Amino acid sequence: MSNAKNTHSRLVYSTDTGRRCPQCQRPVAECVCGKDRPQSIGDGIVRLQRESKARGGKTVTVITGLNLSPSELKPLAKLLKQKCGVGGSVKDCNIEIQGDQRHLLQKELEKRGYTVKLAGG
Repeated sequence: MSNAKNTHSRLVYSTDTGRRCPQCQRPVAECVCGKDRPQSIGDGIVRLQRESKARGGKTVTVITGLNLSPSELKPLAKLLKQKCGVGGSVKDCNIEIQGDQRHLLQKELEKRGYTVKLAGG
């Protein structure tokens, strides 16, 4: 085995300092990114999932895996809601769009350069 470090790996936890910021790679307590820090880096794939549990039978499309800060998610959510002609919201760094809009959202996000997968039911 070689002692060379993998240059593509990103440290997310250290026993010395604990969790690290995915953007600036500093310990979370010393992070300089502030509120604009993305929650996680993820695998770079945006997933579109249809959900209806705990929503009174109403269906929503949940968009996960967008590695954007909360201040960047809101304008994207607004644009996607306008494209679909429906309402929605940003919750827990995910975008929720009313109704089953997966195929329309997939086309729109792919136009914007994202790798998109349809996930779940």
